[in-house]
Amino acid sequence: MPLILALTAAKRFKMDQFTALAIGFALVYPNIAASFTAKQPLYTLFQGTLIESPIYSTFFGIPIIFPASSYLQTVLPIIVAIWAGSKIEAFFKKIIPDVVKVFVVPFFTILITVPLSFLVIGPVMSWASDLVGAVFTGIYGFNPVIYGIVLGATWQVLVMFGLHWGLVPLAILELQKGSGVILVATIAICFAQAGSLLNIMMRTKENKVRQLSIPAFISALFGVTEPAIYGITLPMRMPFIMTCISGALSGAYLALFNVKMQVMGGLGLFAIPSFIDPKNSMTLIHFLIAIAMNFVLGLVLTQFVKIPYLYGEPTSTDSDVDNKEEPVKELKEIKQEIISSPLIGKVVKLEDVPDEVFASGAMGKGIAIDPDDGIVVAPTKGEITLIFPTKHAVGLRTENGAEILIHIGMDTVSLAGKGFKSFVEVGDHVEAGQTLLEFDVNAIKAAGLPVITPVIVTNSDQFEDVLTTQERTVEAGDYLLTAVK
Repeated sequence: MPLILALTAAKRFKMDQFTALAIGFALVYPNIAASFTAKQPLYTLFQGTLIESPIYSTFFGIPIIFPASSYLQTVLPIIVAIWAGSKIEAFFKKIIPDVVKVFVVPFFTILITVPLSFLVIGPVMSWASDLVGAVFTGIYGFNPVIYGIVLGATWQVLVMFGLHWGLVPLAILELQKGSGVILVATIAICFAQAGSLLNIMMRTKENKVRQLSIPAFISALFGVTEPAIYGITLPMRMPFIMTCISGALSGAYLALFNVKMQVMGGLGLFAIPSFIDPKNSMTLIHFLIAIAMNFVLGLVLTQFVKIPYLYGEPTSTDSDVDNKEEPVKELKEIKQEIISSPLIGKVVKLEDVPDEVFASGAMGKGIAIDPDDGIVVAPTKGEITLIFPTKHAVGLRTENGAEILIHIGMDTVSLAGKGFKSFVEVGDHVEAGQTLLEFDVNAIKAAGLPVITPVIVTNSDQFEDVLTTQERTVEAGDYLLTAVK
């Protein structure tokens, strides 16, 4: 998983993916992990505290704190490492000559980032995991039911960031005494994912989502929820939140009846034998009820949330098409204009734009982007109809008649064109992806102005609706808007 995260994080942080992959390999390379976890520690740091750390190896005299669970199942350490690596890479790209940049930049990026990850990033995340364990232990001591609610609600998030390892050793030690309650609230949560997926399969209009949901549903029944979480429910956001609510309710139920796990067994359906208590038959019954609770709650709660499109436009199926000629004829008359993103950056809802004119929709429907760089490209094929004298906004008309306005920043007209450059003129015909404008992001921010850029269909009243992307971030050329006529 860290290797996949390294690639996706590199794309998000605009880092060379091969360099990021090398950093990820370093964190999970077996020989390195083995050398950091020898049988006898050299010494122990912070002995007697929550962040007690045995030291098995050093780096030029600096102690290396390596988590006992390694980095194979963690999320946050590799993401933070790639973020740090992207900053280091960007620094060296600025100072190293182009003639040697192709091999010198990756070399120095890896040379600095890998030790930084082992010496700083990894230990900090390991300590955070230990602190999480201490916090939950304190909550359990205060009130077991509250513990079940909090752990059930947050478990999936803790696993995503690798912070759950603070509880696993405590659970193992507890089970050595005969039975345990520390992880009981977490075991049946996978069935909430299964229930949510079943609802999504029945309601989604995307064939691809339906096809992905089937194997993810089966694996969730056996405790493997990564395909469900990372592939479907987490990108859709609200279904994932519904599974967290399901986990909270089932966690409260299990804690209320003091259900105890007898052994550290399998996951999902394979976990059922772990709750067979020869002295108390109700233990198994309560756990089976918790399984049913999670499945039903995941199924029912997801019914109350919107199922967004993950892959753009809905895919038609045979069941969606009526054999009657009249509806088919009506469908053929529907026109739509697909508008791509003109910028790289974070997607911002129009109502969240810090300008009432745009936020109110007075200029038209659309969306906004908080840009990562200063290059504006044509979102679709069309004709340039407007270039402000200050070069801070551009308008174009598409072949289907949509009037699109791209307004860079808020109140940027006050910069009088400083930091802006235009590559087109009114009347020019442009292709999708063609560079229209360039602007200096740092100059706008230095002037104390927001750089959020609305992308508006100014003649929205001539369209039935303007649909927006569900993604949180976009690259230039990614799907952004659909104007339906």
